Amino acid sequence: MAKRKVNWVLTLVMSVIFGAIGVDRFIMGKIGTGILKLITLGGLGIWWLVDLILIATKYEFKDVQWVD
Repeated sequence: MAKRKVNWVLTLVMSVIFGAIGVDRFIMGKIGTGILKLITLGGLGIWWLVDLILIATKYEFKDVQWVD
């Protein structure tokens, strides 16, 4: 399966601002975990912080290709 091309800067900014409600996961095409993150408000902040760090370091998520 081809990797989804995702703008890294946009995802990082959205993660900082709206990461607690899962917007960053929706942008990456991870709808299921986006919904879970929305329901738990970013895992009470923990999941939000972990995702923020992973996105900031350009972690290679499955099926995601970062573009600048």
